[in-house]
Amino acid sequence: MKISGNTLRIGIATAVILGTVAWLAFTGYGAGKQYLVHISELGGMGDKAYSRQLRVDGFVIPGSIEHDGPHVTFMMNEFESHSPKAPEGRLLKVVYKGSEPPPDTFKDDAQAVAAGTYGRDGVFHATELQAKCASKYAPAGPNQPGTKPAMTAPAKSNASAPAAGNANPASPKPAA
Repeated sequence: MKISGNTLRIGIATAVILGTVAWLAFTGYGAGKQYLVHISELGGMGDKAYSRQLRVDGFVIPGSIEHDGPHVTFMMNEFESHSPKAPEGRLLKVVYKGSEPPPDTFKDDAQAVAAGTYGRDGVFHATELQAKCASKYAPAGPNQPGTKPAMTAPAKSNASAPAAGNANPASPKPAA
């Protein structure tokens, strides 16, 4: 049985198209990966830190934010400023040059995640920036403003004598 010329051309075209799609999928998969790392892990990554797309998380150091239009330069610490570990925390300078301004929650001591590349100069060059204000979402403590005092449970009575009126307060009162 002989294969016709049209069948052969269609088979070659299909193989070329499938090969191109497979090559694009393979190369796109590697380029789209971003590794989430902590500031302390950057030093241990070696040369991989300089060649990969990374997402670094940490806390914005109070007073370090410098705005330049939609671009921002700031310092991140691996610990919040009010943490006892903060003085020993590793620091990272971040230069954000993205297409959008930083989010509204990007403030001093906010938890931030910067996506981009780590330069050999020790500066993280971010193209994406996410932030959340940890204090805004944390549950309020017992003595902080805006909190209500804790309610105490009513004292249990000795059920030896029924209360005046209806003996079972949960039952409806009889109609008169």
